[in-house]
Amino acid sequence: MRIAIIGGGPGGYVAAIRAAQLNAEVTLIEKERLGGTCLNKGCIPTKVMLHTTREFENANKNFEDYGIKITGAELDWKQLQKRKTKIVRKLVAGVDGLLKSNKVTKIIGEGSFINKNQIKVKLADDSHQTVDFDYAIIASGSEPSITPIPGVELPGVITSDELLKLKEVPKSMIIIGGGVIGSEFAAIYSAAACKVTIVEMLPNIVANMDPDIVAPLKDKLLKSGTEIYTDTQVLYISESSEGLTVNTLSQGQEKSFTAEKVLLSIGRKPVIENLSLENVGVKTNKGAVLVDKSMQTNIPNIYAIGDSIGGLMLAHAASAEGIVAVESIMNKKPNIDFKTIPYCVYTNPELAGVGLTETQAREKGYSVKTGVFPIYISGKAMIESKSEGLVKYVVDGVTGEVLGLHMSGPNATELIAEGALALRLEATIDEITSTIHAHPTVAESLHEAAHAVYGKAIHIPN
Repeated sequence: MRIAIIGGGPGGYVAAIRAAQLNAEVTLIEKERLGGTCLNKGCIPTKVMLHTTREFENANKNFEDYGIKITGAELDWKQLQKRKTKIVRKLVAGVDGLLKSNKVTKIIGEGSFINKNQIKVKLADDSHQTVDFDYAIIASGSEPSITPIPGVELPGVITSDELLKLKEVPKSMIIIGGGVIGSEFAAIYSAAACKVTIVEMLPNIVANMDPDIVAPLKDKLLKSGTEIYTDTQVLYISESSEGLTVNTLSQGQEKSFTAEKVLLSIGRKPVIENLSLENVGVKTNKGAVLVDKSMQTNIPNIYAIGDSIGGLMLAHAASAEGIVAVESIMNKKPNIDFKTIPYCVYTNPELAGVGLTETQAREKGYSVKTGVFPIYISGKAMIESKSEGLVKYVVDGVTGEVLGLHMSGPNATELIAEGALALRLEATIDEITSTIHAHPTVAESLHEAAHAVYGKAIHIPN
């Protein structure tokens, strides 16, 4: 079985390795660098920056209280960028090593379809190579969306790609879009002494997550000096003597904001334009490849995964979809449950959620019960000076089944795996409460929140 994969990101390279494990002959085509957006321009570099700025903030605000005296702590931006590059290169090399150990053929070049069984690869020297395949998987990823706002072409209006490579911290920045990407960059740059303003069209930042867990992040950003304007539409961007001016409209009132840089952070779009899908008749909708639950397109031997299909543009979702596609091709029965996909925001406090929010559960007709435990009560969180946040369960009031878990606070992005497993096993809240959690840990908060569903939390005052 010959399987060709276009794209070496977290969807493509995972699919390649799984296919090789199932004894397929695999060719992976990547036009730039292995690891895709996540490893090179997204998940990994942003988390390096978030970790550094979080520790810097800790040194300035908490170390003296810990009994550690530091004078003159400074943020070395050049060293931060150097470390970020080092970690990215190491992980890219690791992916390359995994492909080699699984005997995956790697071709660096841009792939496009000739027909239903051949891909043309344009190599760096402008020569071409043809790859024959029995099955193909499209894993071509995404790129930042550019909304046609007047003025987006002005110098200083940038996307996340350029922001990651800035050689110095700007004095001020306006972030258009307060989703996951915008909020993470707001946390990074505000900690680095940049004056940040978020302009968001929706009623809340990180609007896809439960508003109860977003509230502590919003409070923290505001306390750090970040200005947040929601329900605000951007009309146009213009140049001024002080830099760039973002002109907005909110509730009929016009308001302008001026800064040195403007970040466009309004989402991402699939990269499929250069795949020559018309040569094979693959159907698309609104710029994304259409697939079924097996990740199969309308052409039986062509599959698509990850950001190329739109929807959940998450690295771990792409990896899971890659496994589903390969196992479907190889006549295995995929055993992945997509209701267990966690959503994570790596700010301080961290946000994480899995399953239904309270609003979603009510809209689906459930008789909902919730259990909430505030993080400030946690002894471990207190020790770590990370007291912002809460844990919230969403539960079927009739059966007790856990429908969702939503958290903000320390290690939320790690602890959410417990909620994902609970959903996968269709656990009830009683099964959570009867599971002993170690002390002292932040994970105890999950236990307490579970008890709180029925008003039995031990450490919440009655």
